[in-house]
Amino acid sequence: MSVLEMKVPSPGESITEVEIATWLVKDGDYVEKDQPIAEVDSDKATLELPAEQSGIITLKAEEGDVVQVGQVVCLIDMDAAKPAGAAPVAEAPKQEEAPKAAEPAKQEAPKPAAPVAATQTYATGAPSPAAKKILDEKGVDAGQVSGTGRDGRITKTDAELAAVPALGGSPLTATGARTTTTTKLSVLRRKIAQRLVSVKNETAMLTTFNEVDMSEIFRLRKQYKEEFAQKHGVGLGFMSFFTKAVTRALQMYPDVNASIDGDFKVNYDFCDISIAVSGPKGLMVPVLRNAENMSFSAVEANIKDLAVKVRDGKITVDEMTGGTFTITNGGTFGSMMSTPIINPPQSAILGMHNIIQRPVAVDGQVVIRPMMYVAMSYDHRIIDGKESVGFLVAVKEGIDNPVEILLGGDERKGLGL
Repeated sequence: MSVLEMKVPSPGESITEVEIATWLVKDGDYVEKDQPIAEVDSDKATLELPAEQSGIITLKAEEGDVVQVGQVVCLIDMDAAKPAGAAPVAEAPKQEEAPKAAEPAKQEAPKPAAPVAATQTYATGAPSPAAKKILDEKGVDAGQVSGTGRDGRITKTDAELAAVPALGGSPLTATGARTTTTTKLSVLRRKIAQRLVSVKNETAMLTTFNEVDMSEIFRLRKQYKEEFAQKHGVGLGFMSFFTKAVTRALQMYPDVNASIDGDFKVNYDFCDISIAVSGPKGLMVPVLRNAENMSFSAVEANIKDLAVKVRDGKITVDEMTGGTFTITNGGTFGSMMSTPIINPPQSAILGMHNIIQRPVAVDGQVVIRPMMYVAMSYDHRIIDGKESVGFLVAVKEGIDNPVEILLGGDERKGLGL
């Protein structure tokens, strides 16, 4: 019999272990070569594990197990013939299900009632006439009430206290279900938690705020939305404007586009922009490489492609590695203002928020404009207040006046139309 030992491949540099998130097949199933058989979580991404050969699979690890890179997680019997019809169901799970099915029966078996003394005058748990009237009026089952009277009889006071939850009374006397669920955090979520805590502890993080007027961007999107989509195959969104405004500001304030390496500061002459995307496994930050050289359509197309990969669990470690600056948009979830946390080893992050029609003063007149608060968190160890405020003002200039600053004075040409 030819048996293949499938080992955990290395998902990327510096990753030594992964967690079996989900088995996509069952023990004893017949699998085809290259068929996805499992999803594994690393500290950076969720990846699919494909079958290396065809055959009958035997699982050697369970969901939730943390396994080392190179460890055997399953065996594939390559000599096994492909069964006709549906794949066979493994016997092991059936054997495991049997005792589970039996357990509830044991738990539901009623306990024998306490023997009633020969001299007992009242039945245990029986309400007095006054108590019965209260319970009937409030719709409370006498079987759910503990009696404190003689021989366990339910008194009027017991009935009144039991009726309190039905009247919306004190939660201290509530009798509703009170269950809790404990779930192990995935490797990715544990790594995110560790990184966030380390950022708070190891950086001198400050946040500066400003607000931007979205009027011109609204106009451009409304005017050129259909033409832009027809020519480039993607929508004209807000992220392309903010990405271009950020890359311009990074070139104006190079210390923001830098990181700390021990006692040294590392400056980058390129702008790799990490875009925070919410996925089923948590927040991911895929990277736009050399975003400073991208057109508006290229930014939108790349963001769309990366966002789809994140939501489908197809994003690779390489696509999330690196990045010199991060943009996150909490406004999609309704956030009005927040202080985003730096994505290490980067030194700054820009937070976008929701857009609200607000009265603002323009040329001495009060007008209603679509306004957004923006926040920039930065590492004060290498970025001074002057650079941080100047950077955010530069971003504001690009958003307030996109035609002159981001589109070169020609909106059609700047949008590639």
